[in-house]
Amino acid sequence: MNPLLAGDRDVVISAATASGKTEAAFLPICSRLAEEPAEGIGVLYISPLKALITDQHRRLESLCEHVGLQITPWHGDVPKSLKTKLRRRPRGILLITPESLESLLIHQMGWLKTAFAPLRYIVIDEFHAFIGSERGCQLLSLLTRLGFLLDKEVPRVALSATLGDLVMVGKCLRPAEAGCEPAVIESAALKSSLKIQLRGYLIPDRPHDEDDNPVDTVQNQIVADLFSILRGKSHLVFANSRRWTEYFAAELADRCAVHALPNEFFPHHGNLAKELREQLEARLLEGRLPTTAVCTMTLELGIDIGSVDSVAQVAAPHSVASLRQRLGRSGRRGEAAVLRLFIKEQEVTADSGAADRLRFHTMRCAALISLLLKKWYEPPLTGLNHFSTLVHQVLAVIGQYGGARADQLHRLLCARGPFQETEPAAFAALLRSMGEDELISQTHDGQLVLGVKGENLVGHYSFFSVFKTPEEYRLEAGGKVLGTVPVDGPLLVDQIIIFAGKRWRIESVDDEKKVITLTKAKGGSPPLFLGDPLLVHDRVRQEMFALFESGECPVYFDAVARDHFEEAVSGFREWELADRPWLVSGANLWVFPWLGDRVVNALAILVTEQGFQAGNDDGILEVRNCSEAAFKQAIKTHLAGPRLTKKDLAARLEGSPIEKYDKWVPKSLRQQSQSGHFFDLEGAYQWLERKTDFLR
Repeated sequence: MNPLLAGDRDVVISAATASGKTEAAFLPICSRLAEEPAEGIGVLYISPLKALITDQHRRLESLCEHVGLQITPWHGDVPKSLKTKLRRRPRGILLITPESLESLLIHQMGWLKTAFAPLRYIVIDEFHAFIGSERGCQLLSLLTRLGFLLDKEVPRVALSATLGDLVMVGKCLRPAEAGCEPAVIESAALKSSLKIQLRGYLIPDRPHDEDDNPVDTVQNQIVADLFSILRGKSHLVFANSRRWTEYFAAELADRCAVHALPNEFFPHHGNLAKELREQLEARLLEGRLPTTAVCTMTLELGIDIGSVDSVAQVAAPHSVASLRQRLGRSGRRGEAAVLRLFIKEQEVTADSGAADRLRFHTMRCAALISLLLKKWYEPPLTGLNHFSTLVHQVLAVIGQYGGARADQLHRLLCARGPFQETEPAAFAALLRSMGEDELISQTHDGQLVLGVKGENLVGHYSFFSVFKTPEEYRLEAGGKVLGTVPVDGPLLVDQIIIFAGKRWRIESVDDEKKVITLTKAKGGSPPLFLGDPLLVHDRVRQEMFALFESGECPVYFDAVARDHFEEAVSGFREWELADRPWLVSGANLWVFPWLGDRVVNALAILVTEQGFQAGNDDGILEVRNCSEAAFKQAIKTHLAGPRLTKKDLAARLEGSPIEKYDKWVPKSLRQQSQSGHFFDLEGAYQWLERKTDFLR
């Protein structure tokens, strides 16, 4: 029997974007509800985006009307009248975000328990967008709390286009129950035709004044190419950041004005007003006018915008999963999917780092596309501590029930819920810290209740979300303010970063004043710790190595990109990197693990332990002022002695608050959380052990 019709187990549905996942789930679900009506809400649909809820409501409305089911969207922009109607007579299908579900659990628990009593399915759309994140942890905790409230387990149905290892995904869907594997429905269909072009650009090395920022002269060339290639049809351009989204959209719109043409280029990102986003989505869906959306990941998820003629990427992507999700927007009318990449490389000079010399942006793109064609996607990163979200959920549960004992909280959130990595001692330390900060307090009978600060937090509308925009820190050097940067990765004193076209060493970090003090650092290259939390997977770097070894240039490269590829392969062979893992460049040593950022970040810590300055430059470990002999001796000395533990590594981090509720997490636990996310210590030691022949 169809597992959805049976309704007795979890289900994972994986298929390409716009291939009918929603219909595949809701047709059997609606059939069952039509045959066996529920006296209340029968289906809870959870989406990561309000816009996706609006879109799915539009798509499912006629189906639900046909079988006599009510369907109700519920989020901050939904009219009060619709919510009032559902409160008075709860029934049918409810479409909601995790944040709105959190609000209902805290403020309308009694109504929720009655309205959801006959609940038969929980459908989670774009499940890959939740896995491994603080928001995903909140979602799983919400589902655990909902099951506890209803005193039953409701089948969960996960929908996504890019899930990779579906067995692992099933474990992520219900992590507390080992051996409870879901039914898997996977579409093996891939686009019958795929067209790819990678256009290369060379950023010239131009002299500039000491206090001036270097100007990226190729941006105008990319804008000109986008304008000439994309004008007249509909496309998506992924710019990866809001800053560049606005830049490209404005420049392209200006070119339309200069040529006295109607504008067809518009920005789309989370900071734009809802009306502007919806107008652009509607224009794309109607398809009457040529329309190009310059966007961040806001259009990466499954909002129905119809088919676009191509997808353009104006920077090197970091993951196969993201690239696949974006590519799924093109070629949806039986036509070929079209992917265009516009990739810049820096002109090589005597001061260039290894990543620039080996054209890593270009080579990473080639590796990602190669893995895409092999149908490999990054597996979810699991087993992490999410202490910030745990603080939030402790407050949410206490707010929901008015109070709870510590053992009850641990059993619900850690034993049954998604925080299983949290040991009892860490949980106790977290509760003590929350008590000291007046978030919670304890009554004479042992109940934990909200403290003064906790009541203020839970009572504010902003409480329901666990994610935040990274906090801006001010950068200062010699008493002069250089600017601000978002801190969304771990910080280390003596770490080398890049800002305003110059290299700096972190001298100190003041979390209270949000100030990072810098001193100039000559030479070397910046690691990826600051301002770039997107981590490249081991498999991607290994695929890059295979491309270097083969020396076969992809057929979809243009002339400039082919030049970059040939330069990269020539450098790889000249340095004999197929046979040795490191080489000396001037006073520095470059180490090539050909592994992901978490391993290279950990290697940097291990090398720093031996008194060297080291950083991760796009997967290359750069050790400053270090000879090969000194490096070998340092590693042999380290391996011969006591090895660094995860706890030791965590203690080396500054532990600056990154996630929303980190400020109420003890520093030691913040360090532990960041260590697990950004570092793979075991992988680093395994790599060193494989290189013992080179250490002689």
